[in-house]
Parts: sequence; C-alpha cells; structure tokens
Amino acid sequence: MFACKYHKLLCTEYPSWLDDYIALPCLQRLGGVGLLCGTDWTSLYNNRFFYSRLDHSIGTALITWNFTHDKKQTLASLFHDVATCAFSHVNDFRKGDAIKQEVTEDKTSEILTFDSELAGLLARDGINVCEIRDYHIYPVCDNEIPALSADRLEYMFPSNMSLASLIKGKVWTFDEVEKMYGAIQVLSDSRGISELGFNNLEMAELYVEGFIDCGLLLQTHENKLPLNMLGKIVNMALEQNVLSEADCMNLSEKSIIEILDDYALANLDKNLLASYIKTWRNMTEVLHLQNDPGEGYYAVNLKVKKRYIDPLVKMPDGSVNRTSCLSHKAEEKIKEFLSFEDTPFGAVALL
Repeated sequence: MFACKYHKLLCTEYPSWLDDYIALPCLQRLGGVGLLCGTDWTSLYNNRFFYSRLDHSIGTALITWNFTHDKKQTLASLFHDVATCAFSHVNDFRKGDAIKQEVTEDKTSEILTFDSELAGLLARDGINVCEIRDYHIYPVCDNEIPALSADRLEYMFPSNMSLASLIKGKVWTFDEVEKMYGAIQVLSDSRGISELGFNNLEMAELYVEGFIDCGLLLQTHENKLPLNMLGKIVNMALEQNVLSEADCMNLSEKSIIEILDDYALANLDKNLLASYIKTWRNMTEVLHLQNDPGEGYYAVNLKVKKRYIDPLVKMPDGSVNRTSCLSHKAEEKIKEFLSFEDTPFGAVALL
C-alpha cells in the first residue's frame, strides 16, 4: 500500500504518541475523503491509487514532527484538514472560492474547540486547543506560495504520482521522492522566517519540475471542469434533497457516489441533474474551445488557484536563495507556469 511505504519515508522514527489523536472520529472520517478532489470517481481520470485526506493529514504531521519534534506544530498539521467535506476542494468550487480555495477551512476552529475527546487528550499532554487549531501560525506547517511548507511538500508527492495519466511532463518515481525528501531541511528566508528547503540544487530543480508539471494540470480544463461540474452536481443534489450538507460531512465519497449513481439511474432522461451525473461519471475527454458551445454541453470559463513552488536552496558555500535565482531551468519552468492560460472555455457534451 502506497501510504504505508510513503509514511515510513517521511518519518523513520514514528511518534507513537500521535496514535491516540489519529484514532479520533473527527480524523478517521477523513479516511473516506480523497485528496484529489473527486477525480477518483470520474472516467476522465485514471488515478494510480486512492490517497485520502486522512493519509494526507498523517503525512503532513509526520513531516512536521520529522523536522521540528514539536508536538504543537505536529498536531496543528495533523488537524489542518479536519473540516474537509467529501470531494475536498470541490466544496470551494461549489461555494464560489476557486481562486483562494480556503472555504474548506472555515469550520476547523469550531470542530477542534468543541471536540470533547480531543480536549481530553490535549489536557493530558498539557496543550491548549488554541495552540493547534490554526496551522497558519507555524511557517514550517504552512506559508505563502511560492514557499515550501509541510502541507505542500506532503500533498504534491502523492498527487504527482497518482495523477500520472494526465500529467504532461515529469512524474516522479518513488526513488526520486526518496532522494528529494532526503535533501530537505529547515532553512530561513530573507526575513528570517523558517521554511522547508533543499540542501541540493539538483533535487530542488527536480522538485520544481514535478510540482510545476502537476500544477499545470490543475490549471487546465481537465481539472477545472470536473471539479466545477461536481460542485454543481452536489449543489443541485442538495437543492433537490438528494443529499444533505450533513451527508457531505459525514458520508464517504464512495457512499455519496452510490447515492448519485442510483439517482441518475432512476431518473435517466428525466432531468438535468441525472444528465450531469451520468456525464461526469463517464466523460473521457474535455473540449478546449474559444467560445461557449451553448445548449447540450457543460462548459466552464473560470480562473483557479495557481499552485507552484520556488523553494529555498542552501548552497555548499552556505548561501541561501530561491531555486529560480540559482537555476535558469527552474526560472523558465516557473515562468511557463505563471504565463499559462488554457482556452477561454472547457466543455463536455452532455449524455
């Protein structure tokens, strides 16, 4: 299993004290929520493996512990996605936040503050909930793009490898991931703020290449359309009482997909929601168009969050700088990403 092998790489000395926290129901729920925003359930994608938000949360915590050995930062990383609903960032799309993609974080503080089981563990360990409910306060855990944090370092390794079928560029091997991770250390930026970086320029270049190539996929209609369309499907299902907001929080993605499939089968050729579900589940290509194709298609025209990294690198002489300042190859790769624009419209013919 990928997650098990990968997590052992992230932290060779596993912190057993973390197990009681991982076992909490509020975290275990994330085992049914995919990291890759619903793409595991459409024929447009052929993801190599399913990687859950629970896997991601544990992985982020292990990275944080590996480099800080700080319980508060590690727990902040572990719980940073505790409020994530089924299909992850699809919920940002369906709530109009495709650019920042932060809507999913809105209830994090509330969930952690009022979880009695968590409160008991924190009291035992002498930690206040206010010290772990906002991972943004710890720059190793989270920071602003294009810096590298534990969160970004964690999610891009499995994302790049799982999304391989649609990435037009560098897909990492596990051996390459191991080599890149071995070159990571905590560095300080020009302001003296800590962040994760590399002690090897070649590994930094390899990381930038794979991150950007995966990031480019996330800028294309092949990613924007399925996330936006699934968001529309969920909103319509909520309006028609096919699903509830509680279902989005409490049910696994597999269970929700089964509900949607049953609805589509029972209402075939009767309404638009059934057509959207059938199309989304079975589509195998997205059209790239200059104009809105109109009736009979589902089309998108929107901007989304740009995800890229320009990590710090510590050179043999002890100097620290951004990869793009040290590597023309990385500089050009980042410029390519920042200048990329897909066609105005992406569309799929409705079934």
